[in-house]
Amino acid sequence: MRNTDFAPDYTNLLQVLSNHRPARLPVYEHHIDAPFISKVSGEELSSSDLKADELPDYYRKVVGFWKDMTFDGFDYEAAICDILPGHGAIMGGMKGPIQTRDDFEKYPWKDIPAIFKEKYIPHFEAIRKTLPAGMKAYGGCGYGIFEASQDLVGFEPLCVMQCLDPDLFRDIFVMIGDLWVELWSWVISNYHDLFVFYRMGDDLGHKTSTMLEPDIIRQHIFPQYKRVIDLIHSSGKKFLLHSCGCIFPLMDNIIALGIDAKHSNEDQIAPFMEWIERYSEKIGLFGGFDLNLLVLEKPDAVYQSVLNKGTLYRQKAKGYGLGSGNSIPGYIPVDGFMAMIEAVKEIRRREG
Repeated sequence: MRNTDFAPDYTNLLQVLSNHRPARLPVYEHHIDAPFISKVSGEELSSSDLKADELPDYYRKVVGFWKDMTFDGFDYEAAICDILPGHGAIMGGMKGPIQTRDDFEKYPWKDIPAIFKEKYIPHFEAIRKTLPAGMKAYGGCGYGIFEASQDLVGFEPLCVMQCLDPDLFRDIFVMIGDLWVELWSWVISNYHDLFVFYRMGDDLGHKTSTMLEPDIIRQHIFPQYKRVIDLIHSSGKKFLLHSCGCIFPLMDNIIALGIDAKHSNEDQIAPFMEWIERYSEKIGLFGGFDLNLLVLEKPDAVYQSVLNKGTLYRQKAKGYGLGSGNSIPGYIPVDGFMAMIEAVKEIRRREG
């Protein structure tokens, strides 16, 4: 499924981050899982247990898939939570390694940067070797401030801690912010050339509300966001926030922090036109198509929906990049995904 005619141009993505209309409608995904790429290509792909000298071939295939699907960029995040000692509470079913002040004081915070670098330098270097002309990554450091607190404490224990030990609750977010600034600073200093823009994913909401009270998020989480966003802007790059859930009560505050674009939407929370009507004058917007469309509808219906609504979104929003409202996991039907991509190509063709 090689696409030799498509020439990627990452500046189309950058135009969305600047809230301008790109010359060519870009397609954007938060992530495409390796099992899905394997399903399309017929070749099993996984970076697990690969040696450093094997990673370039892996990324050549993965990035080649994104290029073949006519993306101007691809996602890469060095996942911080995955290397945290005691990682796993964010997945549910267990408490995190920090439950008390003593746990907090004994936690190996100072070891984490070295662990992070050892894990991800081979990946960054492999990507540098395999980037096609006109294409860059977007991402940077994976996971967000709130997600890290869930991994270190656990969601339910975190809610209890908020009431029973508010000082520890506060200090955890400050320490996470310190760690995020250190790791982001290192990535920016060493791999700035790989990225068209930087991104943080931090799911602050669920179907009907925010995960924590909005005032708690404003008080404890957003000051740490601001540190990361300011650091990224001072490096000359734009910043996108990916956050799932109903976060409308926080959006004005989030925009005031300085984000350049937002991604993630679900039809059961709000139709995508509501995002456009509320925020397209202020920030760029990515997504638009609920995963249920790709999973449940026949390819012809997916194609027509993406063609019609994508054309409308392109007309109504200032900066817009088309894609699913979340990401492409392995269970997504190939035909549904390909119908979305073909509709994007048709929108581009009609625009000339």
